[in-house]
Amino acid sequence: MTFGDLLKMSGGNLWRMKLRSFLTISGVLIAIAAFVAMLSFGAGMQEVVSDEFDQLGLFNTMVVYPLESDTLTDSIEIPALDSTALIVLSAVPGVNLAYPFDKYTVEIIFRDTELTTSAQALPVSALHTKLYSQLAAGEIFESDTARKAIISTRLLKELGIDSAESIIGDTMIVSVRVVSLDSALSYLLYHGSFDSLKEKARGIKIDSLRSKEYRTRLINREFGNALGRFVDGFLNARTLVSDTLVISGVIEGGRRRAGRQNIITSIRSGEKLSSSGFSGGQMELITALASGRMFSQTQRNSLKTYSKITLDIDPHISYATIKDSVEALGFETFSFAEEFEEIQRIFLYFDLALGMVGLIALLTASLGIVNTMVMSITERRREIGVIKSLGADERDIRKMFLFESGLIGFIGAAGGILFGWVISRVASFVAKSFMVKEGAPEIELFAIPLWLILAGLFVGTLVALAAGYFPSARAARVDPVVALRSE
Repeated sequence: MTFGDLLKMSGGNLWRMKLRSFLTISGVLIAIAAFVAMLSFGAGMQEVVSDEFDQLGLFNTMVVYPLESDTLTDSIEIPALDSTALIVLSAVPGVNLAYPFDKYTVEIIFRDTELTTSAQALPVSALHTKLYSQLAAGEIFESDTARKAIISTRLLKELGIDSAESIIGDTMIVSVRVVSLDSALSYLLYHGSFDSLKEKARGIKIDSLRSKEYRTRLINREFGNALGRFVDGFLNARTLVSDTLVISGVIEGGRRRAGRQNIITSIRSGEKLSSSGFSGGQMELITALASGRMFSQTQRNSLKTYSKITLDIDPHISYATIKDSVEALGFETFSFAEEFEEIQRIFLYFDLALGMVGLIALLTASLGIVNTMVMSITERRREIGVIKSLGADERDIRKMFLFESGLIGFIGAAGGILFGWVISRVASFVAKSFMVKEGAPEIELFAIPLWLILAGLFVGTLVALAAGYFPSARAARVDPVVALRSE
């Protein structure tokens, strides 16, 4: 039998039993619709993450960290992540640009609003990368010496401003309260009036100085007081360093996970604000003291180190190759491309879980196909006998019934894909309406890519063929003599 003959016969048989065929196909249609609608959610979420990574340029971004001290033996010197490392990393094959992460805490005054936020200094070349290209308004500053700044839309909301365009060209005062070793030492020597110093001296018992216990108690007391004054100098004896900056642009987000801070300044402004001393909060002060960074403040300009350096890499070169080159220099790396591969694996398990729910519904629908085909064999025994008597063999009969069950699956799958698309559109509309109501940006949570359409057709047809295998084998075994005699 030719393909046309099989199609004509199968279509005619399904048309004769319209109600039964409609119910059987509807079962497949609903199952495939559930299968497609569920997987479309997984595909939509994956596209959202992929688009986010692409828009931010994270596929072309690698972050370099200093190597942890406990990962190497004491005999090996750990390279510092400083200006020298910046030059070395820039020369690695496949690295288009290397720039440091130079974050500092600032206080800003804009119009009548004062608040504390975070800032970072960036070279103009870094602002041309994808990571910093999502401007909502304005433009980037023109040079590394410009007294201008770019603020995030997140900071814009904190300032209570709705229009990004309305603040372009306005000025804001950016200040840091910095602490240096000099301020702490000045408190360490003494902080108070001369009268209180004289009173403290008179309180010392000269005769008791011969006692070791008294001397020890006196030294411990004065050491504790001196340490308290030293810490007090760090926390309270701060100098206010300010700079007036013009707002040149507003950047989307304020995505701190990707390295963005709420304010981006030029290198000149950053050096003025961050190089004057330590500007962190109390927890950062404690961390700096514990790590020894606080006592290197006098060398910040010449031997400045960074917590991390960002690399803009060539997308045509394997990130694994660049990673190996950077790690060979003695640094740790974090690649967003590697993170995306891990996210893809998670989405694979998520899609499998969603697909299994749809397959359960499809397996239930396959029982209806089996029932329809078995009933069809019983009703068409004479037809099978006539076809066999005209020369058709068992393979032709099996092929005829398999084609009919496959046609049921194909029609049901095609309709299910269309119905699944309708369901996903309705669900997307409801989800977007909820996002708008909550003030969140609209995100398309559902997607039906080509692979999902092909998968729906393939799975629906395959399950239908599997369901029709037993009835077709049973039809092939019908004895034509018995079938004709019974009629």
